[in-house]
Amino acid sequence: MSLMRRGSIFYIRRRVPARFAAVDTRNEIWLSLHTDSETQAKAKEALIWAEQIEAWEARLAGDTEDAELRFQAATELAQRRGYRYLTVEKVAALPRAELLSRIETVDAQRSEPQEAAALLGGVAEPPITVKRALELYWPLAHDRTIGKSEEQLRRWRNPRIKAIRNFIAVCGNLPIKEITGDIMLDFRAWWVERVDVEGLTANSANKDIGHFGDILKTVNKMKRLGLVLPLTDLKLKEGEAKTRPPFSNAWIRNELLRPGALDGLNPEARAIMLVMINTGARPSEIAALTTSEIHLDAKIPYISIEPIDRQLKSKNARRRIPVLGVSLEAMRDFPDGFDGYRMRSAGLSGTINKLLRENGLRETPVHTLYCLRHSFEDRMLAAGIDERIRCDLMGHAPNREKYGAGASLEQMSQLLQPISF
Repeated sequence: MSLMRRGSIFYIRRRVPARFAAVDTRNEIWLSLHTDSETQAKAKEALIWAEQIEAWEARLAGDTEDAELRFQAATELAQRRGYRYLTVEKVAALPRAELLSRIETVDAQRSEPQEAAALLGGVAEPPITVKRALELYWPLAHDRTIGKSEEQLRRWRNPRIKAIRNFIAVCGNLPIKEITGDIMLDFRAWWVERVDVEGLTANSANKDIGHFGDILKTVNKMKRLGLVLPLTDLKLKEGEAKTRPPFSNAWIRNELLRPGALDGLNPEARAIMLVMINTGARPSEIAALTTSEIHLDAKIPYISIEPIDRQLKSKNARRRIPVLGVSLEAMRDFPDGFDGYRMRSAGLSGTINKLLRENGLRETPVHTLYCLRHSFEDRMLAAGIDERIRCDLMGHAPNREKYGAGASLEQMSQLLQPISF
């Protein structure tokens, strides 16, 4: 290294390495060693040069479109200059002397953009998304894994990974600061439906919601984010899934089927909801329909629920259902099924429930998409349709031994016609 004297002060004078040309356009650099003693200058030069290399590396890391890497680089560069990274609002509120010190340091670095951003708060802190929260959670919760075997660690991690995946599938990979109480209720409603449809226990749902909440609370606390997270009163009670109310006929006719009411949905989600109204089929069953299960050109148009590339809830779930009224109109727009949801139906209920909530389309706060299935069964009961036929259409097991082939499509269609919309 080349020691040079300017006046009485020693400096390092060196060419800027080609590697850092993108972040420092000078051909050579002079670094003050802040001493007039040659002995002290020689003792300090290696350290000062190493710090300059690290500062260039931090600048280089910050020269990126990746928001998280850019923020991390700005934080490290500020530390190299002897400061703590602060947002622009906090920098503006600093005492005058400290603010001027930061500005002078930027000037000393020729007002390079990365230097100014690092010392004056010019890099926005990237939001912590749900997926990122899980990545941050592992080291923050390390104390809980001490002493666990590899198998115990796997069993501890997997439910938490699953909880995050479930939330993202239903609500999206949201920044955690944007998660509202309504969004958590959407996630809870999705679990209520799963408990009902798949025969799961409320405990399964509560564990999943609990793991999700623990991840967010841990990150919020350990990262000192100061967020008020809407994670209370979310537990399901045993039997809750079976007590949800049906939509009334008047509400379906005057609100859900009101012109323009469902325009906020994407076309596939809108069609699936309309098909559900007059078939009572589960949302996941409709979403999974393949071309071979859609029979719109038959004498009696119908859909068949078959175990094609998936497992049905039970043997009784395999069935044929006539398609009438608004359901038939919607199905004709998608004669080959719903490609957007066939392999990822988890987000379907969340999408529709969000629209219902945000547009005042819930008859009560506890009404969800799945209540349309309850409405269908109630309409059949009110019309005096035989229990065997009701069970066959709903995919339920009858309360007695099953004899014969059951009602024909034509018979079922005639019975459903008067109660269809």
